[in-house]
Amino acid sequence: MASLKDLKNRIASVKSTQKITKAMQMVAAAKLRRAQEAAEQARPYAERMGNVLAALGSAYAGRADAPALLAGNGKDQVHLLVVATGERGLAGGFNSSIARLARDTALKLLGEGKTVKILTVGRKGNDILKRTMGDKIVEAISFRDVRTLGYTNAASVGEKLLAMYAAGEFDVATLFYSRFKSVISQIPTAQQLIPAKFDAPTTGADAPNYEYEPDEEAILADLLPRNISVQVFRALLENNASFFGAQMSAMDNATRNAGDMIKKLTLVYNRQRQAQITKELIEIISGAEAL
Repeated sequence: MASLKDLKNRIASVKSTQKITKAMQMVAAAKLRRAQEAAEQARPYAERMGNVLAALGSAYAGRADAPALLAGNGKDQVHLLVVATGERGLAGGFNSSIARLARDTALKLLGEGKTVKILTVGRKGNDILKRTMGDKIVEAISFRDVRTLGYTNAASVGEKLLAMYAAGEFDVATLFYSRFKSVISQIPTAQQLIPAKFDAPTTGADAPNYEYEPDEEAILADLLPRNISVQVFRALLENNASFFGAQMSAMDNATRNAGDMIKKLTLVYNRQRQAQITKELIEIISGAEAL
């Protein structure tokens, strides 16, 4: 059984840990609001670009002159999985849930006889996946030294993907990230980037009537490459908000658990201290009676 001194030291240690987790929770809460606003502001632009490209792409469905980024290269053998995670941990299952979705997808593709390549964006995703799929990772990109994520960071990833596709290094590219829903809910998401995959455009009386200038081909040639960077940027912002939400929730749980542990240890300490006092009193009384 631990001595009173050991229990006292352990209680002090848990209290110090509780202060740290509480501080981390407050920092995550402060950063979450800004990250959430940035993610929510990026959604309408990304969704509207998707709608425009869906309307334009529907006119090229099945045509031989359809752009390669829209129709693909006619093959489905080599798949590139772009796994976007956080740069740091202490966020519950945030990073592992994204990596798990990517790993499950990779195993499914490998089971179908496909070739899988992995490009990680974020240090934690690379650390998790290299344990079981290190031979599939072709490149690891990290933004650990970047204080505020900007479009230029996403554009560098988009340009890398376009260069790899132009070099024939893959046939299909899929982006994995976590979509922010609330502080306690972040949804691991897989989105196909190349060839571009959009929701079916609205038809009927409610369908928007677009007039394009210049022609549709020129617009597609400009928007399709830009859409890659836009979707990556949106994923990075969603990940950022999801990370702080998950970290805030994880640190709150850790703080509560530390409080519960302090109560249990204090109870054990008081019982043991009371038992020691009682034992000493019995020894004193027994000695007095013997005299």
